[in-house]
Amino acid sequence: MCAHVLVAEDDEKQAELARRYLEREGHEVVVVSDGRAALEQIRQRPPDLLLLDVMMPKVDGLDVCRILRQESDLPVLMLTARSTEDDLLLGLDLGADDYMTKPYSPRELVARVRTLLRRAQRTAPQADPVLRVGTLHVDPVRHEVRSDGRVVDCTPGEFQLLQAMAAQPGRTFTRDQLLTHLHGFDRYITNRTVDVHVMNLRRKIEPNPRKPARLVTVYGIGYKLVEETHRVP
Repeated sequence: MCAHVLVAEDDEKQAELARRYLEREGHEVVVVSDGRAALEQIRQRPPDLLLLDVMMPKVDGLDVCRILRQESDLPVLMLTARSTEDDLLLGLDLGADDYMTKPYSPRELVARVRTLLRRAQRTAPQADPVLRVGTLHVDPVRHEVRSDGRVVDCTPGEFQLLQAMAAQPGRTFTRDQLLTHLHGFDRYITNRTVDVHVMNLRRKIEPNPRKPARLVTVYGIGYKLVEETHRVP
């Protein structure tokens, strides 16, 4: 079973060792060296499996796993030099599917990856993952938005907000609720960030951004995404 595997490991020797053994198994491997780069790579091109080191700069592996579990069911094999039971349980509680302590056998690593990929294939949902609100389609797998059949380019933040609202069309979200869907590691986002994303999205998905018919304001509360019922001239 050939797969796209993302290795997030800041130790160059460990990363190269994992890459060689996984490529020998037939997998396509991409390597990043910090947690922020791992999240960006996952959002741009979701892998089939993430090999995740705990101790990394910028955003550590535990935070990566916590953020990722808000967005995806991507299989995660966590790697760490820590070996206490508390560390193991913390990683699993945050959503890791498996856990290996360093130093580890590369052959065992390959076997664990093979097992996780088989398990993911068996449990993969067969339902259409595309979220549809009228003629607005949000595809979380391809990270793609289409409006009336036209591909719309969205920033990661815009996509996250649109995906959250498309998953529950008609629901009114407060700004604080929408903030929880914006890059969990970013400490500097504010309610104004939500307003800016909404304004930009309206320019991209509304027939007339000055008179929103899809992404509408619920005054005093927040925003909701609804199916457009008519064209606004």
